[in-house]
Amino acid sequence: MAYISNILFALLLISGIGFFVYNIKSLIVNIKLGNVVAPISHKSERLKNMLLIAFGQSKMIKRPVAGILHIIVYLGFIIINIEVIEIIIDGLFGTHRILSGLGFLYGFLINSFEVLAILVLFSVLIFWLRRNVIKIKRFLNPEMQGWPKSDGNYILYFEVVLMMLFLLMNATDSDFQASNSGNVISQFIYPFFNNIDQSNLNIIERVCWWLHISGILVFLNYLYYSKHLHILLAFPNTYLGSVSPKGQFDNLSSVTNEVKLMLDPSADPYADTDNNDAVSKFGASDVFDLNQLQLLNAYTCTECGRCTSVCPANQTGKQLSPRKIMMDTRDRLEEVGKNIRKNSGAFKNDNKQLLDNYIKREELWACTSCNACVEECPVSINPLSIIMDMRRYLVMEESSAPAELNVMMTNIENNGAPWPFNQMDRLNWKND
Repeated sequence: MAYISNILFALLLISGIGFFVYNIKSLIVNIKLGNVVAPISHKSERLKNMLLIAFGQSKMIKRPVAGILHIIVYLGFIIINIEVIEIIIDGLFGTHRILSGLGFLYGFLINSFEVLAILVLFSVLIFWLRRNVIKIKRFLNPEMQGWPKSDGNYILYFEVVLMMLFLLMNATDSDFQASNSGNVISQFIYPFFNNIDQSNLNIIERVCWWLHISGILVFLNYLYYSKHLHILLAFPNTYLGSVSPKGQFDNLSSVTNEVKLMLDPSADPYADTDNNDAVSKFGASDVFDLNQLQLLNAYTCTECGRCTSVCPANQTGKQLSPRKIMMDTRDRLEEVGKNIRKNSGAFKNDNKQLLDNYIKREELWACTSCNACVEECPVSINPLSIIMDMRRYLVMEESSAPAELNVMMTNIENNGAPWPFNQMDRLNWKND
């Protein structure tokens, strides 16, 4: 019977991890649909950003209440799951609490885990109240209705169940309670099971044990479909994030080369240009036109809404929500990925694109390019880069821009300034 249990556990573990790997491979394939980014530079600065922002949660505590609660849940989730190592060893080899041989250290670890479990339960309760009772404004935007709202609550329920199973698993393990009478939390739960005979108590403990590890594997695979994918992607995203000054935009190499030709009197304007510099499209109208970092950004979005809550356009009633930009990009990328998998690796035109079908032009032109969303994001996401690339497409490919911008650009072309005055008349104002 013991061997059957071990085999079942191994099958559960292999299937859970295998499905997770399959999902991650699909995610990587989707991200690779984007344009290749420049080679990585400033590696020490990037490593520092990852350690401070992803590991250290430095940007989370800018909002102390949510930040501290998030750190508790983050640490609790990471540290408590150290005991998963013991569960895996016990499950594969038929042992029971194999690490209990560590003696005092084991008791200290379990007590720490139990305290963290209670802190996590408290934090999750506050998070649930903020979302569903207090109803903080940034959780009520139109893009947060339906699945995004349910997803946020599902994760909270998951965490409650996993923490409760962990505490019940400890409380119903009579041998563990007998040898570790100082358990700070589970010792107070144990008396509730005094009237249950030992065989049934063992069954309850085993059920909690199986449900706990099964729940962890289910949670692991649920991440791909959830905003909580940032638990994994925050680390590469903060490492690969831009280290350039905010507000510094990249130049299109093809445009730069054209300008250089115009400024070089010795250049032959009819000479063949390097085909490697040829550009099929300026800017972006669909996910294929974005780069891989922008697509990684979309998958990393936590949907916390901090970006939207500081967006001046959104605050003044405009349609723009930086969070929605990232969510729309991710949804379109998922749609494209499914299309490709369904058609044996080739994309079949679905008469859709990110522009218009997901992101409206009004949203793009509402952006003030102030970088507030970029500064506020706790995991270094850059919604502005996607907005600007899509604006670039509208201007350079469709010649589509608000009338005010078209007038300004015409004035710059004709007068060298955004004002409709001839250069010779520019200082006439001083005569008035």
